[in-house]
Amino acid sequence: MAIPPWRNRQCVPPTRRYTGAPSARLTSVRKQYHFWPGSSGLDAWDVDRLVELSQDLPVVEVPVDSIGDVDSNYWFGGDFGEPTVRKMVEHMRLVRDVDPLFPIILGVDGRVMDGMHRIARALLEGRPTIRAVRFETQPKPDFQDCSPGDLPY
Repeated sequence: MAIPPWRNRQCVPPTRRYTGAPSARLTSVRKQYHFWPGSSGLDAWDVDRLVELSQDLPVVEVPVDSIGDVDSNYWFGGDFGEPTVRKMVEHMRLVRDVDPLFPIILGVDGRVMDGMHRIARALLEGRPTIRAVRFETQPKPDFQDCSPGDLPY
């Protein structure tokens, strides 16, 4: 089945790694990771792998107001730095350039694993819902207890 369009610490890699080839869609997208606090650093999921794992999940419309991460410090803080004007402009460009037809990816608990720039665009355009897929089982992280600067980009 075709894929739908749509710094200092050592990271601990998982015992099992994804080895499949990236989809055609992923070759034009910058390398990205989803981060979540781990036991002594951040756990990281490779977004390319999340897209591959989610390709057969049903796409549903989710109310934008039901996504709790929109009211969080999602892009900044901790290892991600402060929201400088330069960093904000970069996010504005990403929001402008997203393809809103690709569904966002939600974890089992509803947190955004991929697609916050698409959500920001939906908010900006006043759209009440957004296309989403949601994992029924949480994928294991690709890296554990790491810092964003430790990862390959």
